Amino acid sequence: MRKIKNPFAHREGYDCFGCSPANPIGIHMEFYEDGDEVISFWNPKTHYQGWFDTMHGGILATMADETAAWTMFRKLQTTGMTSKLELRYKKPVMTTEGQITVRGRIAEQRRNLVTIDVRIENSHGEVCVEARAVYFAFDKKKAEEMGFTSCELDGDELLPM
Repeated sequence: MRKIKNPFAHREGYDCFGCSPANPIGIHMEFYEDGDEVISFWNPKTHYQGWFDTMHGGILATMADETAAWTMFRKLQTTGMTSKLELRYKKPVMTTEGQITVRGRIAEQRRNLVTIDVRIENSHGEVCVEARAVYFAFDKKKAEEMGFTSCELDGDELLPM
């Protein structure tokens, strides 16, 4: 498993709620590549809850969407935009149980439409959320106009924290 470099980290105006390390109210997701999957490890915090001790569904949807985007960045070396996001909430993600794991994998690609499956697992490895995102992938020229050139790996093999 290797960490994925954030290709936007040094761009002026970069303040993504999902992945910007400098966004003071963001969720600061980081990503790793493990075979066909792009993975993020994240520790729930009580200020992201909906019901008591339970993660807000909208934050979980954001995490699924962000992981799908990073799966496309890394696996297809382009950027794009979400055209559809479907979620199935199977069990609550508790803010009191520790690290969760978010996994994304490309399921299908037809021309510019990329279907990405995402799973969110609790600290016990149980699948709590299943998501399917459809992204419209930009061609290389459009991606470059949007400021995306590549999404590379950082260093040697790493283990999750």
